[in-house]
Amino acid sequence: MQRPELFSSSKEFIGVCAFFVLLLLIHLFFKYESYQHFIVKPFYYTYANVITAYSKKRNSRVYQVIKLRSDEGYTFYTTTHRRENLNHKRLRLQIFPNKNIHFKDFLGTFYVKSKIKHQEKIPQGFKERVLDRVVKQHDNRALHSFYNAIFFAAPLQKEVREQIAKLGVSHLVALSGFHIGILWGLIYGLLLLLYKPLQQKYFPYRFALFDVGLVAMLLLGLYVCFVGYPASLLRSYAMVFVGWAVVLMGLELLRFRFLGIVMLSLVAIFPSLLVSLGFWLSVAGVFYIFLLLRYIDFFKKWVVTLVVIPIGIFILMLPIVHTVFGITSTYQLLSPLWSILFVPFYPLAILLHLLGMGGVFDSALLWLLNLPQATQEHSLPWWATLFYIALSIGAIWQKRAFYIVVTLAFIYGAYIFINP
Repeated sequence: MQRPELFSSSKEFIGVCAFFVLLLLIHLFFKYESYQHFIVKPFYYTYANVITAYSKKRNSRVYQVIKLRSDEGYTFYTTTHRRENLNHKRLRLQIFPNKNIHFKDFLGTFYVKSKIKHQEKIPQGFKERVLDRVVKQHDNRALHSFYNAIFFAAPLQKEVREQIAKLGVSHLVALSGFHIGILWGLIYGLLLLLYKPLQQKYFPYRFALFDVGLVAMLLLGLYVCFVGYPASLLRSYAMVFVGWAVVLMGLELLRFRFLGIVMLSLVAIFPSLLVSLGFWLSVAGVFYIFLLLRYIDFFKKWVVTLVVIPIGIFILMLPIVHTVFGITSTYQLLSPLWSILFVPFYPLAILLHLLGMGGVFDSALLWLLNLPQATQEHSLPWWATLFYIALSIGAIWQKRAFYIVVTLAFIYGAYIFINP
């Protein structure tokens, strides 16, 4: 028996979309008002916490690039010629906004000139103590950065980020739906093991999916809050939450309308997601998973899960990823394999760190991070990417368009990895 769809008609779907678009426009109106007030004043004083700080060199002069989040909720970059380490610091700043800051930058992350008036070390809270516990289990700074990124969405060191990009595993390090899916399966599965015996003995009338799912969603929500609401993780959590609710109601889940509504609702509530690259790459990844599941239904489920989806997503995302990240290495061809291995590695790494044995995989990870050296630059022009996206959307309704999309992605992949 086929489950009913989330929306009974196209008219109903369009109506809900129109509501969220209206909500987004209202939200953008108020954001633009704030933006206009922000850029006209000659300067502001603000307090901000340093997210990350790193050194750069230009014309033999060394300076620091600092990414900060202010008490007013702004995320911005600035520079300073101060030499001291500003990581884990709270700064009192005088910032000098101007009309060179565009509205789209204001929505996301912008650059602004500043003067540091005062600095103090951020008091160590619970999150900082947890991060420090992870750091103490590793001797190498690259591994400090790697583990704090996959556990707590901490910014990666520049060198580590570049090596990970060469390996083609940035999606494994940046917290996203992949991690939420693993955590959901882990939390739900463990809770269900504890819940089932109690249910059978004391409350057989209860519905496990609701009770266990509710606790799992609360724990995942606390985790998303704890790591600071990164855009891709927020989108993923919303999809899991809505998906859980849809399954509870007995409705069909794997529909593009479901993805569209989640996407629209999130950007309506959080307009900054409109300019979040991580968010849109995450949406694209889920879109291509749905597309594969729509047409590749002649394999067994385990083949689809372990082979078709990892390889298919890697191939179909190549034109999208190489529009914004041109770096190309033959080691990226192993990305589907690393994605499969990451599924058992991630929960095992969490367990080992909880037991104080986080350094078990250090040698293997350092070897892996040091593998790629030579790279090429292959960037797809925007007009070609827009054509590819339009064709991909058309593949929702036309199977022929799906096979054309797959063929184009294969040809492009062969070109960038064979062509030096």
